[in-house]
Amino acid sequence: MSRPNPEIPSLPQASPILALLRELITRRSLTPEDAGCCELIAGRLQPLGFICEYLNAGGVTNLWAVRDQGAPLVVLAGHTDVVPPGPRERWNSDPFVPTLRDGWLYGRGAADMKSGLAAMVCATERLLTRREPRASLAFLITSDEEGHARHGTRHACEVLRARGVQPQYALIGEASSLERLGDRIVIGRRGSLGCDLRVFGKQGHVAYPQRADNPIHRLAPMLTELIATHWDDGTEHFPPTSLQISNFNAGTGANNVIPGHADLVFNFRYCPASTAASLRQRVDAVLDHHLARYDADWWHSGEPFYTAPGLLVGAARGAVRAVTGLDPELSTGGGTSDGRFLAPLGAQVIEVGPVNASIHQVDERIEIADLERLCEIYLHLLLTLV
Repeated sequence: MSRPNPEIPSLPQASPILALLRELITRRSLTPEDAGCCELIAGRLQPLGFICEYLNAGGVTNLWAVRDQGAPLVVLAGHTDVVPPGPRERWNSDPFVPTLRDGWLYGRGAADMKSGLAAMVCATERLLTRREPRASLAFLITSDEEGHARHGTRHACEVLRARGVQPQYALIGEASSLERLGDRIVIGRRGSLGCDLRVFGKQGHVAYPQRADNPIHRLAPMLTELIATHWDDGTEHFPPTSLQISNFNAGTGANNVIPGHADLVFNFRYCPASTAASLRQRVDAVLDHHLARYDADWWHSGEPFYTAPGLLVGAARGAVRAVTGLDPELSTGGGTSDGRFLAPLGAQVIEVGPVNASIHQVDERIEIADLERLCEIYLHLLLTLV
C-alpha cells in the first residue's frame, strides 16, 4: 500500500495554514451564522488582487472574490457554517477552542470544512508567489450549506447566472476522503427530493374505533407499498434511487386516544435514471390510492450532477498521487453538496477534501499533517488549471 509522501513534513504550530484554521474554528459560525469568517478570508484575498463582494441574502453571508484574468474561470467553493456541537461535556475540549492533541487538531469545523477553506486560501497564496495565473480564479464561500441552503450558494449562483458568469471548473473543499486523505474524489452527487406528509383522520377513544378514523392505520399500507417499490436500476455511475423515512410522529400523549393526524417525512436520493417529477408522480398515485385526506408539502433540494473524467478530474487525481501516492476512488456517493448549484452554471465540479470520519460528531478533528498535504494537493491542482 502506498504511503504519504515523506517529503511533506508535519506542521509546526506557527504554520500559516494551521494558524488560519485555528482562527476560523474560534469563530462560532453555527449555521447560518458566518461569525466573521468570510471577512477574515477576504482580508487574506484582497492583498492578492481579488475583488471581494458580498452577495448576502436572508441573513446569510456569501463572499464572491474574483481575480479576473480571462477564461477559463476556476471557482474554489466552500462554507463557513458548522453544525451545533452538542453537549459541551461530551467533548474532551471546547469545540470552539482549537486544541492540538497527539498530532490532531480538535474543534467544530476542523474537518467540515474550515480546513478545506484554510488550505484553499494558503494554496492560492503559494500559487501567486510562483507565477501569475493564466486564467481567472474565484472564491465562492457561504454560511448556509449546513442549514436550509436557500440563501447561500443557491442564491449566489442565481446572481452569477444573471450576470452571465460561467465557471468552467469548480473545486469544493468538502471532507470527501474516507480513511486516508485523498483516497476518494467525489465527481457527482445524487439529487434530493423530500416530502412532509400529513395524513388526516378523526380523533377518538381507542375503545370506540368505529367513531374515529385512525390515520396511522391508513398510513401503514401506503408506507408498506412505498418501501417495497423498486424505483430504478441506477446508472453506470450512480447507485439506484433510494427512499428513506426520516421522521414519523403521531399521538396526543395519551395512550387511549386515536390521533386526529399523523406526520411523516421521507426523502429520495435519486440518480439520473429518475427525475423529481417522475418520482413525485409515482408517489402521488400511491397516496391517492391509500389515503382519504392528506397534505403533501414537497421540497426539492437539487438535481443530480456528474463530472466525467477529463481535465479537472485528471488534474485532481494527479495532484493526489503526487502528494499522497494514492490512486483515489472516483465516487458519486454520499449526501448533497453545494455542487448541485454550481453544476447548472455549466461548471465541471469535484470535491476534494480531508477525511470525513469525525464530521458532525463530538471531538471533530483533522490530522495536523494532513493540512499541509491538503494544501499541496490544491496547489498542484491549481498549477494545472490556471
